[in-house]
Amino acid sequence: MRTPYLERLREGILLFDSAMGTMLYERGIGLSRSFDEASLSRPELVTRIHRENAEAGAQALTTNTFGANPIKLASHGLADRTEEINRAGVRLAREVAGEELYVAASVGPLGQRIAPLGRLTVEEAKEAYRRQMGALLEGEIDLIILETFKSIDELQLAVAVARSLSSDVPIQAQFTIGPLLTEEYRREAPGIAESLDRTEGIDVVGLNCTVGPADMLEILLAIRERVRKPISIMPNAGYPKEVEDRLIYLATPDYFAEYALRYHEAGANVIGGCCGTTPDHIHKMGRAILSFSTARHEISISQAEVKALPKEPPPLRARSRLGEALASEAWITSVEVVPPLGSDLSKVIQRSTELAAAQVTCVNVPDGPRASARISALITAIELQRRAGVETILHFACRDKNLIGMQADLLAAEAVGLKNLLMVTGDPPKVGNYPDVSGVFDVDAIGLLSLGRRLNHAVDLGGSELAAPTGLVLGAGANPASPVIAREIDRAYRKAEAGAEFFITQPVFDVELLLSFLRKIEGAGVPVIAGVWPLASYRNALFLHNEVPGVVIPEEIMRRMERQETKEGARDEGIRIAREIIAKIRGAVRGVQVSPPFGRVQTALEVIAP
Repeated sequence: MRTPYLERLREGILLFDSAMGTMLYERGIGLSRSFDEASLSRPELVTRIHRENAEAGAQALTTNTFGANPIKLASHGLADRTEEINRAGVRLAREVAGEELYVAASVGPLGQRIAPLGRLTVEEAKEAYRRQMGALLEGEIDLIILETFKSIDELQLAVAVARSLSSDVPIQAQFTIGPLLTEEYRREAPGIAESLDRTEGIDVVGLNCTVGPADMLEILLAIRERVRKPISIMPNAGYPKEVEDRLIYLATPDYFAEYALRYHEAGANVIGGCCGTTPDHIHKMGRAILSFSTARHEISISQAEVKALPKEPPPLRARSRLGEALASEAWITSVEVVPPLGSDLSKVIQRSTELAAAQVTCVNVPDGPRASARISALITAIELQRRAGVETILHFACRDKNLIGMQADLLAAEAVGLKNLLMVTGDPPKVGNYPDVSGVFDVDAIGLLSLGRRLNHAVDLGGSELAAPTGLVLGAGANPASPVIAREIDRAYRKAEAGAEFFITQPVFDVELLLSFLRKIEGAGVPVIAGVWPLASYRNALFLHNEVPGVVIPEEIMRRMERQETKEGARDEGIRIAREIIAKIRGAVRGVQVSPPFGRVQTALEVIAP
């Protein structure tokens, strides 16, 4: 049996379905017809669309009743069938949802202005909503979703009618706004959201329709600090274009999925799709956000409990070369060496040997970046230390193993001398070449740091005391360019509390953005190593800026790269930009981590040269 809807939202993010109207239109229901009536005349089509959304991973199905009020139905000569159409809409959705999925009874605006702005009286409006929602409540629904309201007064009237009919059915109230400029969203949306948040009877405050994924993120960022209740987000698939007399939405499922992750990071509790979205969009969104299991938790251990333990880890300076550099406040240099896609380690060993000869502090070894299926990062790091004579910083991701497996590998890393670990949540499988692979995500980076700290105090996951403490140097990632910077700052402090002893940032191109971020996390007391990415070309810059989450490249740098006409000129300009960035931030950070394009060691060495 499914958990009551509002309880379920406390467990983790929930995925709604795609736009019913879009699918009905694409499958032959013309714009002159009532989409809602299709539940009577074409029930097999409505059922098939519900089933496709369920198979795509939707956890809530929306009834085909958005316009099924007597005022809108009257324009089709169907006002007298209002109750019949709404009952059918609920029945078809529930038949597909079964006992596992939620059914959201959809109610939209009446389609006419209410007095004093229009001819429709308040009593007529209330009666129209009473007829529709009364019929919906006769069926087995889990919530009422009031969606696509431009008039907040009408939305609040609909809420009042719903509450007069039922005191306990959850109400998800969604308004629409735009398209506007970013500054207008920031000015107008918070007041609307705050008004709904204060409205008695509303359980979830939401936004849907009118705008595409990017604008919807701006609205979410504008309102999230003003809303205490759960937030739902359902954008259109971009803006429609008319092609051969049809409205076509151009935002792809992959593009939608990238924004689903950003909505998740920004604090949305419910994510779905509005006009133009299809089950393919829902499938991609689900792969992006639901791979972060709703059961994910964070291991916690109080500072008092740690202090009470009889065993302390070795001093930081004694654990590794990196630990010594951190303790002595020496300048740290690290270069990224990505494990190969095949099994031949000879090239990365050769590169690392050159880096060791140049006396870099460490080599940074990612763990399946962008969810790629590469040779084990753990094995790569072992071989680089053994055969190249260079110390490594091993990225350790939560994606691929459960907690027992992760603890086993942490102990293995200690046993073979891999002391430096960068604890990361990891990219979800959907961003890689195997999008249907499941992610584990028993914990995120904060939970993994807590586990590492326990081992450093000789306490394992189950609370048993180990024979000796581990001597791991625990690090974490930080993103100064996060679109949800308040959350990133909060997580930085939580990572510090969980045991982080250094941060490595995402590649930084905007110096002022980095310096501002450093000031805001200064109280965490954790040294920061800045990520630096020498650009290889203008095309490389475009890709990073548009396709890699967390990377923001200022327009000035983009113009500098665009002016380069040769590969050599672009490479040299990328190196100059990287060195300029390092010179500007050197007094504010403890070192740099360079990610050279195509693994070119010489580029990295030119960037970090004195």
